[in-house]
Amino acid sequence: MFGTSGIRGPVGDDVTADLALAVGRAVASEGYERVVVGRDARESGTILAEALIAGLRECGADVLEVGVAPTPTIARAVVWADADAGVVVTASHNPAPDNGIKLWSASGKAFGPDQRAAIVTRVDREAYDLRPWNEQGSRESLDGALEGHANELAEAVSIDDPLSVVVDVGNGTGGITARVLAELGCDVVTLNGQQDGSFPGRPSEPTRETLTGLSSMVESTAADLGIAHDGDADRMMAVDETGAFVPKDVLFALFARETAGDGDVVAAPVGTSMTVDDTLAEGGASVTRTPVGDVFVAEEASRPDVVFGGEPSGAWIWPTETLCPDGPLAACKLVELVADRGPLSELVADVETYPIRRTALETEAKAAVMDRVCPRIRERYDNVETLDGVSIAVDDGWLLVRASGTQPIVRVTAEARTEPRAEELVADAVAILEGAIDADS
Repeated sequence: MFGTSGIRGPVGDDVTADLALAVGRAVASEGYERVVVGRDARESGTILAEALIAGLRECGADVLEVGVAPTPTIARAVVWADADAGVVVTASHNPAPDNGIKLWSASGKAFGPDQRAAIVTRVDREAYDLRPWNEQGSRESLDGALEGHANELAEAVSIDDPLSVVVDVGNGTGGITARVLAELGCDVVTLNGQQDGSFPGRPSEPTRETLTGLSSMVESTAADLGIAHDGDADRMMAVDETGAFVPKDVLFALFARETAGDGDVVAAPVGTSMTVDDTLAEGGASVTRTPVGDVFVAEEASRPDVVFGGEPSGAWIWPTETLCPDGPLAACKLVELVADRGPLSELVADVETYPIRRTALETEAKAAVMDRVCPRIRERYDNVETLDGVSIAVDDGWLLVRASGTQPIVRVTAEARTEPRAEELVADAVAILEGAIDADS
């Protein structure tokens, strides 16, 4: 039921009102008595949120309703409201036909594996604590969540020299970023600022390919940088003052270097570039690896020595602020960084990068194939890890073979200090993977 970041899929197929009702019932039946609920701008969210709220109340939970808001706003509201849990109806960066459900604990961190497993068990068994008419939960609006988030964003940064910024909201819920930056004195222009869950301006996921409009606007307006969010604003990506997309691992390295000092630790999932490791090592900091998924990064970021965590997909976590990936916070942090350190293009150029090669092979038997891949890789390499997929470290690079959590494919990623070595590593992994797939046929 759960992927790397909540429940997600096509509406009317994988994601239905029946599912939302069941999840609501399960959450309340697990003893979460006071629950914050909100959603992104997708029209299907109206029906799904109503069903989810009905399930929560049916099993005795009191619902505090935020309405349409960014996911990080709703996650923060769980803490402010002293609630037991939070639920966001969102498909995040997925396309318009999809929707989904994300669950948040009382600390504002995504539900962990054990919490998610408990929900799945109740849904599968239909084990709900349905209450009689006089014990069902209440429903009320939770006012002030956006204002509270905006205030905390403004307090988290200090921008002495306000910049010119273009904010591509992507027709999602991230307009709070433009609002706060403007309140901090920045000259802000918005792009795709009208909330529309069909995402008419561009695809919801902010990538190099989808942000050509932002790049053009930054270049033509002489802005200092451009910011982009996904549909629920838990992600943030950027373009520099020339309109060039900032590579994901480089953005990770910039945030990590600015946050971590000597002896500090940064949480990053397997598959993150050694650019981050090398950049942190220069300042005496280090990286701890996690499985893929912001829930695992957040779990590691809960450690006292971890000062920052992220995923190169654009999910950034400052644990002293919130354990939820917060795109608007990341935007404000980046503007602060550029205002303090100089042009973003120069900061990017200062980070050394290495060749990365990625490919994927199709298979309907991912689990069986991965079971065969692991011993074959162990025969060829030392330093094999199975934290998430199969990864190996060599003197001049690394290799990762990992089954997709959502598609019938197995991905291969390799990085090395030279292009020939990266090509060699990925070719070797592909050969091993092809052999494992052929053995299943």
